[in-house]
Amino acid sequence: MNKIAVFQLIVAMSIFGSVVFFSNLTGLPAIELVWIRCIFAAVFLWIAWILTGSFKRERWDRKELFFIVCCGIANVLNWVFLFKAFEMTSITIAITLYHLAPIMVLAVGTLFFKEQMTKFTYLAILICFIGTMCIVGTNGFHITSASWKGIIYSIIAACFYSATMILGKSITKTTVYATTFLQMVIGLIVLLPFIHFFSYQAIGTSQWSYVITTGIVHTGIVYILFFSSIRQLPTSVFSFMIFIDPAVAILLDIAVTGTHLKWLQLLGILCIFVGLFYSLKANNNKTDTGRKIYMTSNLKRQD
Repeated sequence: MNKIAVFQLIVAMSIFGSVVFFSNLTGLPAIELVWIRCIFAAVFLWIAWILTGSFKRERWDRKELFFIVCCGIANVLNWVFLFKAFEMTSITIAITLYHLAPIMVLAVGTLFFKEQMTKFTYLAILICFIGTMCIVGTNGFHITSASWKGIIYSIIAACFYSATMILGKSITKTTVYATTFLQMVIGLIVLLPFIHFFSYQAIGTSQWSYVITTGIVHTGIVYILFFSSIRQLPTSVFSFMIFIDPAVAILLDIAVTGTHLKWLQLLGILCIFVGLFYSLKANNNKTDTGRKIYMTSNLKRQD
């Protein structure tokens, strides 16, 4: 196993777990924050693309460019809805629901790619559904409350996050630098008609430092580490690393903001993490089965 890639992924997920706290300190609304974040990330990624000489080795493919565009749109909408969720509900609840995405990927694979459902897959979906109901059903949420809207935004963000992962699997020829740079440019174009530029005039110097940090560190650097590492690691290892991001975010939420959760909310969060574990178990079982079939077929050929 590539130890450098594992280290890169751990660093990337740990840094991304703190993005919500930096984003809250910027004082910007969700859409304006995502847009300006795309600007700083795009500049950083373009410089990295040039300095590393990666632009000389690009292999442009029309079909892959289409996937990059779709992936970029899904990614920017994922950010917008996630930051909207952070504005309206607890960080812990938002980030937990957001990480329903792997379950959604399993469901999409079953429905559209005809992948077989195992007992672990069914169990994972059931446990995550129970966990979601525990979180949604607490605190007497009403359909008009901000907390309820935050929960809905978290789930929508998870949908776009899963779409980003599914589309990203099809991008293999274009370098990490080009892929991420193009995604940032796509984000700038998609969000431009919705930006209120006066929002940037209302923030001070210290807030701009947090904006720049979220753009360069939480987006540019994290994306380079993230996409570089997942191309060199097996799916099973990469899948388990998704626990680092929400774990860091939840621990910071409790330690920094002093969030107190009710027992039913804690039970819901626990259920979702257990469901995620079983979803990874299902993925590993399918991988092991595939390997056994491959080895058996090779042995038969040799005979």
